[in-house]
Amino acid sequence: MATVPPGIRLLVSFDRDQWYRALTFLLTFLLYTSFHLSRKPISIVKSELHKNCSSVNELATIASSSSSQQPSLPSLHTGTDCSWKPFDKRNYKQLLGAMDYSFLCAYAVGMYLSGIIGERVPIRLYLTVGMLTSGLCTCLFGLGYVYNIHNLGFYIFVQVANGLVQTTGWPSVVTCISNWFGKGRRGLIMGLWNSHTSVGNILGSLIAGYWVSSNWGLSFIVPGLIIAVMGVVCFLFLIEHPNDLKSMYAQNSSPGKSAPTNSWNGVNGHTEVYLQYKDNKTQSYDTELLLPRDSVCVPKQPVVVVKREPQPSAISFMGALRIPGVIEFSLCLLFAKLVSYTFLFWLPLYITKTAHLDAKKAGDLSTLFDVGGIVGGILAGVISDKLGKRATTCAVMLLLAAPTLYGFSMISEFGLGPTIGMLLVCGGLVNGPYSLITTAVSADLGTHKSLKGNARALSTVTAIIDGTGSVGAALGPLLAGLLSPGGWDQVFYMLMIADFLALLLLLRLVTKELTSNKSRPISAVELKEH
Repeated sequence: MATVPPGIRLLVSFDRDQWYRALTFLLTFLLYTSFHLSRKPISIVKSELHKNCSSVNELATIASSSSSQQPSLPSLHTGTDCSWKPFDKRNYKQLLGAMDYSFLCAYAVGMYLSGIIGERVPIRLYLTVGMLTSGLCTCLFGLGYVYNIHNLGFYIFVQVANGLVQTTGWPSVVTCISNWFGKGRRGLIMGLWNSHTSVGNILGSLIAGYWVSSNWGLSFIVPGLIIAVMGVVCFLFLIEHPNDLKSMYAQNSSPGKSAPTNSWNGVNGHTEVYLQYKDNKTQSYDTELLLPRDSVCVPKQPVVVVKREPQPSAISFMGALRIPGVIEFSLCLLFAKLVSYTFLFWLPLYITKTAHLDAKKAGDLSTLFDVGGIVGGILAGVISDKLGKRATTCAVMLLLAAPTLYGFSMISEFGLGPTIGMLLVCGGLVNGPYSLITTAVSADLGTHKSLKGNARALSTVTAIIDGTGSVGAALGPLLAGLLSPGGWDQVFYMLMIADFLALLLLLRLVTKELTSNKSRPISAVELKEH
């Protein structure tokens, strides 16, 4: 008989729960990758929107200066080669900043509501509706090119609508991934998982950059279709909680012999199953695992009955704010996300202006910032797991990020090589704290010991932290649009000040971590299962 191939041995070495955990990890990773993939095109298309008008104006100036020597040239300002109105004016940076602000402001406001809603409705359905609607809004922006729409109000409306529906994503996926993974190595697992942000940005840049010079409408339509398709995948395959599988297997196992079941709706629509035995005593699924699956009579004495406590109600907004550390990390994220999103929305345009590259090359080069962000997020998770000090890890990276930003503003003028190196370093130091706070820290606080086991706070806590951070995400691009006409140096000074303010807001927690005798690395045996 032939030996079993080593690959098959590896596959069968994992149990059913491990396979489902891997599926959840991969699926939520891809789902939120599509969210960020659909946000990125606006930053790539910016330079193209104004580039055409600038080219036309330069050609018109050359034509007018040579009119005394040559016959007058025909008008070059046609509907096919002119920049996209209304972004052909001198205040184009302010108009582009207003579009960013409309999206991010709606995202920040909607995020506070999204977490509260997410605690009370099935996550799978909530996320599916959000992704389908977001795909529609993203496609609508691209259809503005197809139907030659030049009304600023149309693009602002689409951005506001998209910002609101995109808030369904983050609280949902963080809650889902936290349901499947406990506190053991949470920083490492979520550091790897949170690389979906950078992966989405990279893919969004490459996809949008492919069509930006020829048909920028497709730069939005294609990502919109992708997130809509992923919404359908979410509806078909997302498993919100391990208890959902327990109820399914309890109902499907030995249908001819199984005892009748009763059920009730638990958290987020999860069904808790109880089995009715011959003595009319109700047993939970945990008890059923102790009993044989056939009709053999079992004495009552050895049976252990596991009683379930009544499910606690979802936490209120003010109750979530009272969890220790929520306010400090929320305000810290406000400034950290301000820096990150300023790079997200303005880096391609900055590279275009300073390195004199076209829109596609600038978009491709900007992906290096996200590559650095992947490494930074993983390192932040590993270090915080090892030390057991989340706030201290964030503070050190923020301290290093501020001078690095100044170095980037200086070195980026010396050529492509130094720019590439500094993009990688800046990406790691800027996105490291941002990644750690929005994932591992949010999950830790959402399952804080002060909640006494109430698991229905995770979505609300995540939404509060990310919603407050999104206020900074809205302010950053807006301030960049207002400051950049006076020189890019002013933008970088603003980013450095934001980093220092984020650091100051963590000082109390850092001091508490460093002086606490109970600080220790997070054990792999702590709460492996929820």
